[in-house]
Amino acid sequence: MRDVTAGSEPVLELLPMVFADPGEARARAEHVLRAAPSPVHASVAHQVLGIWQRDFGDLRIALRHLRRARDLAARAESADREADVLATLGVALVHAGRTRQGLASFERGVARGSGHTRARVLYRRAYVWWVLGHHREALEDVRRALPVLRQVADDIWTARALTLRATVHLALGAVERAVADFSAAERLWDTTGQEHDKADAVESRGLAAFRSGDIPAALRLLDEAEERYAKLDTPTYNLSIRRCEVLMAAGLAPEALAEADAAIALLDRIGGQSTRKAELLLAAARAARSAGEAHTAIARAAVAVRLFAAQRRTWWETHARLVLIEARVAAGRRSGRMVADAAAVAERLASFGSPAAPEASLLAGRIALALGWTADAERHLAVAARSRHGGPPPARMTGWAAQALRARAAGSRRGVLEACRRGLDVLDDHRMTLGASELRAHATAQGAELAALAQEVSLAEGSPRRLLGWSERWRATVLSAPPTRPPDDPALLSGLTAYREIAARAEAARMEGRPVPALEREQRRLEREIRSRTRHMGGAAADAGDRLDVGRLLDRLGDVRLVELAVVDGRVHVLLCGQGKVRRFAGGSLAEAVAEAEHVQAGLRRLAHPGAEARLPLVEAAGRRLEELLLAGAVRHLGPGPVVIVPPGALHRVPWALLPALRERVLSVSPSANSWLRARETTPPPDGRPVLVRGPGLATGGAEVPELADRYGTATVLEGDDAQVPRVLAELDGAGLAHLAAHGTFRADSPLFSALRMADGPLIVHDFERLARSPYRIILSSCDTARLASVGADELLGLVTALLPLGTAGVVASSAPVNDAAVVPLMLALHKGLGSGLSLAEALRDARTALPGDAVHQATGWAFAAFGAA
Repeated sequence: MRDVTAGSEPVLELLPMVFADPGEARARAEHVLRAAPSPVHASVAHQVLGIWQRDFGDLRIALRHLRRARDLAARAESADREADVLATLGVALVHAGRTRQGLASFERGVARGSGHTRARVLYRRAYVWWVLGHHREALEDVRRALPVLRQVADDIWTARALTLRATVHLALGAVERAVADFSAAERLWDTTGQEHDKADAVESRGLAAFRSGDIPAALRLLDEAEERYAKLDTPTYNLSIRRCEVLMAAGLAPEALAEADAAIALLDRIGGQSTRKAELLLAAARAARSAGEAHTAIARAAVAVRLFAAQRRTWWETHARLVLIEARVAAGRRSGRMVADAAAVAERLASFGSPAAPEASLLAGRIALALGWTADAERHLAVAARSRHGGPPPARMTGWAAQALRARAAGSRRGVLEACRRGLDVLDDHRMTLGASELRAHATAQGAELAALAQEVSLAEGSPRRLLGWSERWRATVLSAPPTRPPDDPALLSGLTAYREIAARAEAARMEGRPVPALEREQRRLEREIRSRTRHMGGAAADAGDRLDVGRLLDRLGDVRLVELAVVDGRVHVLLCGQGKVRRFAGGSLAEAVAEAEHVQAGLRRLAHPGAEARLPLVEAAGRRLEELLLAGAVRHLGPGPVVIVPPGALHRVPWALLPALRERVLSVSPSANSWLRARETTPPPDGRPVLVRGPGLATGGAEVPELADRYGTATVLEGDDAQVPRVLAELDGAGLAHLAAHGTFRADSPLFSALRMADGPLIVHDFERLARSPYRIILSSCDTARLASVGADELLGLVTALLPLGTAGVVASSAPVNDAAVVPLMLALHKGLGSGLSLAEALRDARTALPGDAVHQATGWAFAAFGAA
């Protein structure tokens, strides 16, 4: 068996090579077949080509090669050779959905093989059992194979067997056993040249990190595995499935859906594995359900169920049925049959030892509750609630959600609040393991139901103070603790620099009318790289940040009135805080308010240009309607002092100064009462130096900056080539006051890439997060700088919210397009007020009154708001 090809390479060494360097193995196998080999060596070459096509190409071609390899092995009368090929063929048949034929091929392979070869056959059958969801059978075959593989010192196959056993342990929820096996396998891989297997080991460690609750580590390891696979030029379907799972846990369901759909399209193009397609469809269905796309989820899950059933993969089929029922419920369907179906799925998942079983019991309980079947609901919810005391965070959250629903059905308000508190504590612990503010924000979506239940109970109890506490419990939690400062990662820094350069080149090309597709593709690639590297950061905070102390808030308000808008079951409730108490007033429909705010935004966009004066009465009328919906009876109790508005994320674009009751007031806006309190108690830096920045391309050229430079005298002025991002960041760090006259760009699709345009390109939110301390006060004088994206439960991502946790106590920014020329007098009047000792909110109020009375200047004043408390 040591015949040598024309290239002087032993033919049998091509088999391990296909998992070390797949492309090279394929080329050499084709070379062997061109040299009229013996039946044994032709069998090996066809087997190598079959493996390559099975894993990376067309499964139909793979089956032709493997059947040819089997026939050649039989002709050579080599029992072990035939057994080995039968095992490879069995894997391919199962992946093609021909489960019965595949298992029959394994039966013949086990019977034909002996010793070492038989152990390898058993390992591959164990892999097939795992694919089929037969975990106990998989563990039994690995148990039989491992002693033989170890005895003959076959490190490669021993490592594969350990990796497989670890993967099965993960499917059964035995994370510690899995980690031990993964570690042992990796030590063996380090002694080999099996690069593809090494990449798989890194991928597997990523899955283990995820199951352990470490999402940043999971994302880092999966990205590393992808880089390794890319060097080998091999597809990564299984990696896509695993990354979808991690992305969904991080609250990034739309990204997961896009990844799964892209992998499915690629698999369809090359005629790849039917088993992988079914798994990807299941991943896509889960992602679509989490993203709120119920009908997409139903379509994907239904196809997955059919494929898994045809492939005789009962474990997988049952998980797909769970997602299908969940998606149908999300689409508004309820029936007694669905309760029975969900209960049957829960029972079957429990028999498999699947960690998803409590989720199915919770689903059965929810549907039963919706139908009024309280006894059935209690039975299913009690089973689901058992998971609240152990397991990974999602399982415990499921358990506490079930317990909260049980308490509500039993009429126990105290029980509901206790379950909600305990469940959100689990979420907080999980959230603070995440370093990236983006991931922290998205992760809060998992607690939305618990927070809503607690708010419903607080409202029913008639306790405005308690309703305030629960509204704060899930609002702007990302701002409750600073994000982890990005590490001094050279790759991240170079990525940010490259991104800035490419973005600047693309902008210049657009202005000159030159094509930009290639530059835009590179810009998107760099965005993905930066996003990935920031997501790798682990959390550094020891707890979830400060919780609101309502008594302390009321003590600190003084003559200020804080108005927090809570939304319960689609209705706005106005919580007026001041004079030592919290009062509640019933507002209007949130949906109506959001629609009205959009009309106002459209009107302000028109009023930014001369000639639209006729729109002014319409905008003012919309402001009156917004006041009725959002302030209601609280207007009469606002008193004469300053007002702080704390809106929900859906209303962050309301121009509050447009509302008649607020026009003449000292008015500020805050993402939460707690963040206002922290801003109020933030002390300015001792030197308090002002920094003035003028970016390129402004219609007025940032005309206020020279006048402000004269006014402040000692201010640092950055303009022209001095206004480059590294220099700007260096000067902003720890400044007392910063005025940035620069074009603002808001990215709804990726809010942390919202930017201010500097001389060398965009200054993005990721850049600001590198500041040790952002300026105490910041004035952003251009369009859209206050626009934010509402994500997660009630979180906001954007430029303003990136600054507040980093030491900024107050920001002035615009939530709408503004007229550049009208901004100049507003800014000069604003700084005049600051110079006389006023706060940002006071100075902005006075600056609005100093503007000319025409529509353009009025709209400009309404578009700007003061955020925070400085």
